[in-house]
Amino acid sequence: MGCVHGKCCSRYPSSSDGDSRHQHEVGHLGSKHILTQRSLEIVPVPSHNFKLQYSVLTQRGYYPDSPDKENQDSFCIKTQIQGNPNIHFFGVFDGHGLYGAECSNFVKDRLVEILANDPMLLNDPVKAYSSAFLRTNSELHSSKIDDSMSGTTSITVLVIGDKIYVANVGDSRAVIGVKNGNRIVAEDLSNDQTPFRKDEYERVKLCGARVLSVDQVEGYKDPNIQTWDDEESQGGDPPRLWVPNGMYPGTAFTRSVGDSTAETIGVIADPEVSVVQLMPNHLFFVVASDGVFEFLSSQTVVDMVARYADPRDACAAIAGESYKLWLEHENRTDDITIIIVHIKESSNPATGAMDGTAEVNRNQASSRARKETSDFSSASGSEIYRSMRSEFSDPQLTVIRSAAIVVPSPSHQRHMELDGG
Repeated sequence: MGCVHGKCCSRYPSSSDGDSRHQHEVGHLGSKHILTQRSLEIVPVPSHNFKLQYSVLTQRGYYPDSPDKENQDSFCIKTQIQGNPNIHFFGVFDGHGLYGAECSNFVKDRLVEILANDPMLLNDPVKAYSSAFLRTNSELHSSKIDDSMSGTTSITVLVIGDKIYVANVGDSRAVIGVKNGNRIVAEDLSNDQTPFRKDEYERVKLCGARVLSVDQVEGYKDPNIQTWDDEESQGGDPPRLWVPNGMYPGTAFTRSVGDSTAETIGVIADPEVSVVQLMPNHLFFVVASDGVFEFLSSQTVVDMVARYADPRDACAAIAGESYKLWLEHENRTDDITIIIVHIKESSNPATGAMDGTAEVNRNQASSRARKETSDFSSASGSEIYRSMRSEFSDPQLTVIRSAAIVVPSPSHQRHMELDGG
């Protein structure tokens, strides 16, 4: 959901198809997928003897009043950051406003560049993450892009060895699938930053924001009622942020990159960073724009991922279901972008010495890898991994290469843009 004058309204109101930056060590499995038009890609994390198998899909929204409106979502997948085979980045950026596409592309490019050039990244990833967002925000303000009423939310996952660092700015989301007995449970890796959250509501109020729904601003509902149950019950009229004496900017989120006008009433670019130690029962994680989560719960998304052995099938199925639900509730859809990353035991334990490690001292990296692998095995050895993964192959949970259907545009004149470029 964006600002009221941008992509969020059709009483709500462009493209980068994303950026996938892979080093040559990344593997490609099989031919291109019929719907996503992508090869299944895989990258090892040799320090802890597992690999990441992933795919991505981005789908332009359907806007009947703006049939040629570009996709304002973008994404970035960058492997082997700083030449280190154990550091990988996955990010989704959901632009909004007139120059939302330009904003999401700028942030997609600069954020990962700043992270990749930070010599302190491995020493303090959380600090490096926060610093990168604030610097990117400052650079966007200083760029030629007019971000006064445009910007982008951001949900990114940085894999460093057996830990993942999740940085969230806005209302896109990351979620991880956790094996729990015979079930795969969704655990949110981020917390949507909207006025529905009491802490965020109070923070922006202290900064001078008026928090009102569109109906309240337009006089259809009592503006003094400052209680909202949840996003589902509010439907398409969530609480938004407005300047004290104006009908703008109307953002439904409380944090973003850009949005210099909204900054004056408390919309900030500071990320909330969570750290997760990967365990054998962590099967996959999902990074997606709010176009996915508007009508699908985290658990539903995880359930859908678990049905498919191939993440490309899951990407297509989730995008199709999201698209269909948007059209059941609205006369348009949002842009939809989703990255699915499976965490799998590596079949080759002797992958510690790889090309692409020129920036890492090989002796230090080798000794560190031995220590980290030992620590990881003592807590969750490869036999446990095999056990967990074999249980995951329960036929009730996995459908091998089942055909996934993406809902076509109601206009029947515009093909689905499934390739992220």
